Amino acid sequence: MWKFQQENRQKLVEAGLKRWEIGEIASRIGQLYYGQYMRTSEASYLSEAYIFYEAILTREYFKEGSFQDFNLANKQLRFLARFLMVCLVLNRREMVHQLVNQLKMLVDECKRTFQINDCNPVSLQDTDFKEWKLVVQEIVRFLKADTAFMNIRPLRYSLVLDPHPDVLPHVAAPVARKNLRLRDAVLSSYHHNEVKFSELTLDTFRMLQCLEWEPSGSFYLSAGGKSGQNGALGSSPINHSQDIADPTLPPNPRKAVLYRPSLTHFIAVLATICEELPPDGVLLVYLSASGGTTRHTLSLSGSGTGINTAENITRDFQSHTIHSDGTSTSSMSSPSNSPNPSASQKKGDCISYHTGCLQFGNRGSGGLNCIYPSDLIPFTRRPLFIIIESDASEAISGAEKGERAALLLSPNCSFPIGSSDASRHSVGSLFTIFLTAPLQAFCLLLGISGSDIEMDTYKHAESLLSSSLNDWGLKLATSDNVDPVWAQILGDPFLRRFLLSVETELDQPIESGWTWSGQFNWSCTLDETVH
Repeated sequence: MWKFQQENRQKLVEAGLKRWEIGEIASRIGQLYYGQYMRTSEASYLSEAYIFYEAILTREYFKEGSFQDFNLANKQLRFLARFLMVCLVLNRREMVHQLVNQLKMLVDECKRTFQINDCNPVSLQDTDFKEWKLVVQEIVRFLKADTAFMNIRPLRYSLVLDPHPDVLPHVAAPVARKNLRLRDAVLSSYHHNEVKFSELTLDTFRMLQCLEWEPSGSFYLSAGGKSGQNGALGSSPINHSQDIADPTLPPNPRKAVLYRPSLTHFIAVLATICEELPPDGVLLVYLSASGGTTRHTLSLSGSGTGINTAENITRDFQSHTIHSDGTSTSSMSSPSNSPNPSASQKKGDCISYHTGCLQFGNRGSGGLNCIYPSDLIPFTRRPLFIIIESDASEAISGAEKGERAALLLSPNCSFPIGSSDASRHSVGSLFTIFLTAPLQAFCLLLGISGSDIEMDTYKHAESLLSSSLNDWGLKLATSDNVDPVWAQILGDPFLRRFLLSVETELDQPIESGWTWSGQFNWSCTLDETVH
């Protein structure tokens, strides 16, 4: 379609084709490319989306008549918001700041032009521009949290800074029964008042970035450590061919980013991905949400069979390790543990217990929006790498079905952050920052947020961290005591980086006795984190 209008532009213009209509065609094509990138994670689609959007911006397709036609102004605003999202994912921060300024000015100008103010009756236009004000607030808040300091080093896997996959230490065959590769990832978060832009939250954005190849090392080739607009690390114009990752590298793992999904949607996505997962593939599940407990009651309808039924149900829950909450007045324990089960449970009695879960919706809806350990268990028939960012992370553990799952769990309490204005609501979840940018996370603990950092000291610390991670990786790969759950994923560069980042925060190595499910759990003391 684009080629057709290029070849027949003069005839189409003579027939009445408007310039903004050409821009709308280009915008829709760009959105198609971005949607295809979200489905496949192929960087070439993202680069194509950028090319079309940039052409619309530089040729000003929407400028003419935008302040005379309300619908045309809305089209231009939608274009800017979509281009912003593409630039965020591509890490084009200089362009991001340019687009934010344009978006602010356009919203303000439209409000003045169409005479929308508090004195006028509420209209469709008034409602629309209030929503656009909210969009501006979201992106400003997002950039305030995801600062230039957080992006000193690219979150994506860079061959300039990270080891090439071909040179990663080889794990001995007896230790690693399989050699798994990350093929798919499901990323989702739900927190009250969390930092987000559109349907991309800050936590899922960082995980999304961390599961991509840095295009040909262009971040450092173009940025050169220079400060761009608004203090962000900028990049000079580069050839779009540089945005394509090295063809010798494996493709990016596919990623499904779920924004506040319903439980049925979440499970349906997991089921579809597991069905298509190749034999050598592993699925990463990242969940960031607040914890909660749900009260359940089991009614005993009979003196004999009812007790046996309750025993079976209770044993079934216990086998899935749905833990009782410590504050529960009636903990979930098997009646068989009682010296006299028939005496402890009579006809008409109820067994009351609480189960830990992750809240992916309003607390008032009970268990409808909760993710329980038993929800994930059917999918452990395939290799899973699960990351839980929650104050109830320990709730997600259980009995696997066929494959032992690897778990990385955040602490159950908040770490003190040195900066007075830094919190989960302002900078994102700390455990996720440690996984994606460990040195920046450590600086946040010390109260260093970027403006007061000495770059020579930072570079020295970065060099020490990189060296220690490489040493850890070599030690684990050559050790005979590494659990096979971890050994089989050490060959994957993305999962290896997550594993080593957490390892630097632990007070003991993973070859010592960890739980049978291959679980990591941070202790909640600053001293051990510093260690």
